[in-house]
Amino acid sequence: MTYSNKKYNAIAEGKLKLDKRFCRKCLTEGFSDKEYYKTISNYISNIPEELKTPEDIYAARLESCSKCQYLMNGLCRLCGCFVEIRAASIKNYCPNKIPYW
Repeated sequence: MTYSNKKYNAIAEGKLKLDKRFCRKCLTEGFSDKEYYKTISNYISNIPEELKTPEDIYAARLESCSKCQYLMNGLCRLCGCFVEIRAASIKNYCPNKIPYW
């Protein structure tokens, strides 16, 4: 029996748990750019006004994110969020150890 077979058997027998990660980017897989931005826009437009980040602060947050090493394809690699959505809610903050915003 090879190592991978032992591992598979351990998983099948419930002796080894796998970390099943949720991929948010996969939710938009197959979306055109237009569909992707429409989905993000719809989500943001449904945030109650009292919880929305003011436009100037939102723009500053996105500017900070655009310079961050952890930004990849619109997602934060630290927390897995869509940065446009995270920045849109006033109560949210940058997940970096030393937050950018």
